[in-house]
Amino acid sequence: MLSVLYSQISFTRAYFFENDTKVQDSIFYQGSQSSEKAVLAHEDFIPIYNSSKGDSTFKLLSAIADAPLSTVPGLYWWGVNLAMYLNNQPVLDRIKYRELLEVIMHRVISLDPGFYFGGPYRFFGSLYTRIPGIELSQAKTYFDQAITAHPEYLGNKVLMAQFYFQKAGKREDFHNILKTIIKADLNKYPEIMADNFFYQKKAKTLLANEPILFE
Repeated sequence: MLSVLYSQISFTRAYFFENDTKVQDSIFYQGSQSSEKAVLAHEDFIPIYNSSKGDSTFKLLSAIADAPLSTVPGLYWWGVNLAMYLNNQPVLDRIKYRELLEVIMHRVISLDPGFYFGGPYRFFGSLYTRIPGIELSQAKTYFDQAITAHPEYLGNKVLMAQFYFQKAGKREDFHNILKTIIKADLNKYPEIMADNFFYQKKAKTLLANEPILFE
């Protein structure tokens, strides 16, 4: 679906190429909206939503919890872009959307846990460093699962450095994992070379900003 592809491209553009936080957030938000609309308009989702009971919020969450496999790409990029957008919003906004984000990505995990090279686990690893009251060890557990399942995908390690190691104040681990990413041979996994190339560049940027990030 074109709207889901647009959502994925929005993530790539915002996360890898945009330095202005306001512009970045705007792109993430547009990406989340695009995938949300795609899911809600999906022919396999509409009858599930229509048969769900309760008020509008409960109805939506119930339908997402029963969403079919065909909606996984839309659900995933909806959740990822929305979470990225919320990272720079007030903490109350992240708390407000926590249940929606969890329902979305738990459904992805139940249908296709390996989607986008451990994407759902990478998502929860990042999210749980940004929600107050959650033990950081939960974030680490999710990142470890993503890396164990897909060590070839550099994004799992980059996001662990950016979100978990930074939040936990583990500067040495942050530095070491990013160094290994920079030395990685991108030719080893040609099918994900483009993604790994972008994440390798992101690793260099994070390393260059290390003194500021750990002030």
